[in-house]
Amino acid sequence: MAAYLEGHGAKARLIHSDDGAKANLLATIGPDVAGGVVLSGHTDVVPVVDQDWDSDPFTLVERDGRFQGRGSADMKGFIAACLAAVPRWCRLNLRRPIHLAFSYDEEVGCFGVPRLIADLQARVQSPALAIIGEPTEMRIGLAHRGFYGHRTTFRGRPAHSSDPSSGISAIEPAALLVVELAKVRAHTVHAGQSHHRQCGPYRWRDCDQYRARLLRGAVGIPAAG
Repeated sequence: MAAYLEGHGAKARLIHSDDGAKANLLATIGPDVAGGVVLSGHTDVVPVVDQDWDSDPFTLVERDGRFQGRGSADMKGFIAACLAAVPRWCRLNLRRPIHLAFSYDEEVGCFGVPRLIADLQARVQSPALAIIGEPTEMRIGLAHRGFYGHRTTFRGRPAHSSDPSSGISAIEPAALLVVELAKVRAHTVHAGQSHHRQCGPYRWRDCDQYRARLLRGAVGIPAAG
């Protein structure tokens, strides 16, 4: 893609993973000014392991007027549309730039996009907006849920089993936090459904917004010596 873009006069840059096996792509068409438009997508697809395909999932086929293949909607179709428009964009005398920002490993953990964002912030003047080419049934989605992971550590105080009252459990307050997170999740799901009804689809994705993934503590049964 980088060679294709540069061949049409775009400024393209690759931001590689640590092992050099994968790369994000950041390209700009037009002037180096603020207020441009970012067209963003990811180049990887959902894995096909243990899935029953009746054709090669990585070979695009046309059936009943539709193109089918792994990632054709999510989101290689969008990337292909962007690339197809590049020659025309490069011929235009754009007053504001168009930026193409494509990341790797989105489906398996969004591992590539932090580097892409950092590079975009360092090298591109602030854009006016970003269009993310995720499939939304051909309707405009005004927002998308994000993700924030947080690690909480509770520290107790050990005690001998002959006098457990002198110790402090780290597990009990952690369990209380999990219960509170469940309450917050129930509240936000309800609020999200209400907002969904008022504003229509794709303004809010109601989902499990708060979830404890792992609760780890001391193991073993205390015994008196």
